[in-house]
Amino acid sequence: MAALPVLGAAALLLLLLMAAGRAIPPPEEAARMARFVLHNCDWGALATLSAQEGLRGRPFANIFSLSDGPPGPFSGSGVPYLYLTDMEISVQDLEINSNASLTVSLAQTPYCKKHRYDPQNPLCAHIIFCGSIVKVNDSEAGLAKKALFSRHPEMESWPKDHNWFFAKFNITNIWVLDYFGGLKIVTPEEYYSVKP
Repeated sequence: MAALPVLGAAALLLLLLMAAGRAIPPPEEAARMARFVLHNCDWGALATLSAQEGLRGRPFANIFSLSDGPPGPFSGSGVPYLYLTDMEISVQDLEINSNASLTVSLAQTPYCKKHRYDPQNPLCAHIIFCGSIVKVNDSEAGLAKKALFSRHPEMESWPKDHNWFFAKFNITNIWVLDYFGGLKIVTPEEYYSVKP
């Protein structure tokens, strides 16, 4: 019987930690906001420079599933991982020019609808990453696989003959729009030094 209050306190502490991990960061913590938004999003809009006939050199945006780690507070790495195939049109663009931008938004979560924020409202935070897409090396493939398949289990059954591979978005620039007054710039160093 004496163990019940201890278990109850431990369970309560776990719930409080989980709730704290899900609370949206304040606007003055832009790096933490960037990590929070990425970790809570399952997909993003990836913009490439098209290599396709008739569109060559023009911006081309496409939706991709992504993950920076398994769901749950404090489990994100901050690295946007993707599962790609050379058969995909945007991946063909990346083979010519690996530079891209990636936008993720809380509009895809219940947060903005709950607060009645339009996706374009700055309070419905969105993050714009610039950088490049690179294939992960063998030592990082396990992390990428765990991150992606934990959130997108369907991926495991995608056709093997499509030659899927794990990639990551190598971040060089970060812009945060989460409040009124314009974009905030976050460096990759600031971004990776905080927890979501």
